[in-house]
Amino acid sequence: MRSRTPAPGLLLTELGLGAAQLGNLGRPTSDEDAVGAVDAAWDSGVRYFDTAPHYGLGLSERRLGTALARRPRAEYTVSTKVGRLLVPSPGTAHRQDDSGFAVPAAYRRNWDFSRDGILRSLEGSLRRLGLDHVDVVYLHDPDDHWEQASSTGMDTLVELRDQKVVKAVGAGMNQAAMLTEFVRRCDVDLVMVAGRHTLLDRSAQDALLPLAQERGVGVVAAAVYNSGLLAAPRPPADATYDYQPAPRELTERATAVADVCERHGITLPEAAVAYPLRHPAVVSVVLGARDAEQSRTNARRLAARVPEALWAELAHLGLVPDGPAAPAAPRTGEERS
Repeated sequence: MRSRTPAPGLLLTELGLGAAQLGNLGRPTSDEDAVGAVDAAWDSGVRYFDTAPHYGLGLSERRLGTALARRPRAEYTVSTKVGRLLVPSPGTAHRQDDSGFAVPAAYRRNWDFSRDGILRSLEGSLRRLGLDHVDVVYLHDPDDHWEQASSTGMDTLVELRDQKVVKAVGAGMNQAAMLTEFVRRCDVDLVMVAGRHTLLDRSAQDALLPLAQERGVGVVAAAVYNSGLLAAPRPPADATYDYQPAPRELTERATAVADVCERHGITLPEAAVAYPLRHPAVVSVVLGARDAEQSRTNARRLAARVPEALWAELAHLGLVPDGPAAPAAPRTGEERS
């Protein structure tokens, strides 16, 4: 699997494993399936793993750390996130978490982009992961906290990078506009954009991707299926888009894209995975997996040979505008297994 190097000493495989499902996103995942998802991703060549305290109130980090414990630490890259500090909440432990994860609400999430909050959050992540360091730290969803996140928060991350505690820093969000401001105003190495650089939502192309390319900032594309609408060869009637029922207009457009994909011998999910990597600023696509088979499916989709004629027809039909394909630089052709 090819890798890209967006910052000194940092290697990201073009496919990363997103560990939200390991935190019981939407429904429970067994410990065995969680380990299987990581093992199958590893066997497929994946060496980039992304998690966060938010995912299952720490469950994702614990499970990821357990699954990676027997792997050589120098051979993989881990990113986690800060901004939601986990605080014990025994009084609510009998209830279910209300943020989309099937776990007991034994902790509450406190927004905190202060220096102390970030250091405490990272310390907790390292403890749950069972690691002495992570490679990348992102500010997590600072939509309503720009002032603190872009000043104290980012200054703290840069300090950690300068001290070589981490290799790269940035922000991860579900919007492109504020990420663009982080790239413009802050000393970031990476940004993770979720759902905004896909076959159906290309808002990241307006400003974020060109500026990131100009500044030498790597972009990690996540949620490339827009939470479900692009995840199957044919969009189902009950498909979701950004975790809500998909609007009819978008379902019809996704179906039209699927029609073109079929004419070229490609599935809609394969095109959804390939599309973000066509932009030279994008260094990795992060896909979630709940078990071993989903990890293997992710790898097969990345490996699909998508013909240039597909992109040309999609652009001609006005479904997916496309520019010339260009690899990110620097890139390694190293095979990793």
